[in-house]
Amino acid sequence: MSFPDHIFKAYDIRGLYPQELDEKMAYNMGRAYAEFMKKDTGKDDLKLVVCQDMRDSSIPLKKELVRGMLEQGVDIVDIGLASTPTFYFGVSFYGYDGGVQVTASHNPGEYNGFKIVRARAVPISGETGIHEIRDMVRGAQFDPVEKQGQIETREGVLEEQIAYALKHIDYKSIKPLKVVVDTGNGMGAPIIEELFKHLPCELDKMYFELDGSFPNHESNPFKEENNVDIQNRIRETGADLGIGLDGDGDRVFFFDETGRTIDPGIIRGILAQLVLRDHPGAAIGYDIRPGRITRDMIEEGGGKPFVTRVGHSLIKMKGIEMKAPFSGESSGHFFYNEPHGFFEMPAFIILNFLKEISQSGKTVSEYTAPLYRYSHSGEINFNVDDKEKVLQLLKEKFADSKINDLDGLSFEYEDYWFNVRPSNTESLLRLNLEAKTDEIMKEKVEEVTRVIES
Repeated sequence: MSFPDHIFKAYDIRGLYPQELDEKMAYNMGRAYAEFMKKDTGKDDLKLVVCQDMRDSSIPLKKELVRGMLEQGVDIVDIGLASTPTFYFGVSFYGYDGGVQVTASHNPGEYNGFKIVRARAVPISGETGIHEIRDMVRGAQFDPVEKQGQIETREGVLEEQIAYALKHIDYKSIKPLKVVVDTGNGMGAPIIEELFKHLPCELDKMYFELDGSFPNHESNPFKEENNVDIQNRIRETGADLGIGLDGDGDRVFFFDETGRTIDPGIIRGILAQLVLRDHPGAAIGYDIRPGRITRDMIEEGGGKPFVTRVGHSLIKMKGIEMKAPFSGESSGHFFYNEPHGFFEMPAFIILNFLKEISQSGKTVSEYTAPLYRYSHSGEINFNVDDKEKVLQLLKEKFADSKINDLDGLSFEYEDYWFNVRPSNTESLLRLNLEAKTDEIMKEKVEEVTRVIES
C-alpha cells in the first residue's frame, strides 16, 4: 500500500481504519508529533495531553500513539475518554504544552484520526505543521533518546470544564425549559449530562449511548437528513427547543419548538450580540460563506465584523490576531476567547442561548423569526474534473459582480451573493448562495449550477 498522503488534511488527520490509518501509523505519528513539538517549542521536557473518542479503534490507536510519544522522551497526561472541547480545555486550562486527540470527528464509524494542538490548544493545521508531521511519519526515521517519557492520568477534566462555564455565566435566570438533545451516540453526551445536572431544565435525551458505529444516524447535524428524529421528538413532546451535537462534540445546532433547524448564521449572530454586551465595539469574526445575517447582527450590536477563510483552525488564528472575544463558522463551530485559549465551548454556547431565550419571554421561533431576512441555498457540492477551469468560467460569467478571492471565489450583487470553494482533498466545488428572496435564491442557484456543470 502506498503512503496515504491524503489523510493529512487541512485541519486534522483522518482516514479509514485500518486500510489507511493503523496502529503502525499511530506509533509513527506519536514519534513524529513528539519530535515536531520539541523542535517547535525548543523544549525537551514537554508534557502533552492525549485522549480518545468512543470509537472501538480509538483504544488501540491511542495505545500505539502513546508508545511512540513516550519513546521519544516526552511526558504524557492521559485524560481518557473526552470530547474535542474537553480535550482543548484540558490542554489549555492546565497549561500543558500541547496534545493529541484520537478522533475522526463526525465521520462514519469506519474512520479514525488525530486532532493535534500546541499550547493553549492552538490548532496545528496543514499550513502550520501537519504536512511537516506527515513527511516525518512517512520517513519513519527518528533519533533515539536517552530517557523515555512518563505517563500519568488526570481525571475530572470535564467536571472542571463545566464548573468553569457555570462560574463565568450567570445562569440563574434560565427557566425550566423542556429541551430535547440528540448527541448522535457521540462525545457530546458527557458534556450535556454534566451541564444539565446544574440546570432547572427537563432534559429529554436522544442517542446518548456512546457508540462509535453510530447506529442511529450519522453524527453530523449540519446535514438536515440527520435531524429528522430530533425534529419529530420536539413536535411530539411539545418541547421548548432542541439541541444537536456532532460526533466529537465541538459543533452545536439548535432547533425551535416547531422542529425547525435554526440557521447557524443566526445562532452565530445571537451569540455575537450577547458577547458584545460585555465587549462593546469588539471585532467579531465569521467565515466567507454567505451568512449576511451575522454581519448585520454584529453591526447592529455595535461590533466590528471581519471575514475569515473557512476552517476552524483558520478562524481561530484570525480571531487571536484580531483579539476577537468571539468568532463563528457557518458549520456550527463557535469559538470563545478566554484567558487560557480560543476554542469551541459548548457549555458557554448552550448556557448563553438558554439564558437569552428565558429572559426574552418569547418562544424560540418568536425570537428568531425576525432574523430570517435572507434565503440560503445550503451547501451544494459538485464533482468537477478541473476546479480551476470552472472557477475561471465563473469569474468570466459573473465579471460584473464584486469579486473576492479570500477563500475560493465570492461574488456579490445587490440582491444575491455566493461563494464557490474548491475542496482541499477531493474533486469538489462547494457552492453557498444567499439572496434577499426565495425566488431569487432558486433562480440564481440554477444559473450558477449551469455554469459549473457546463
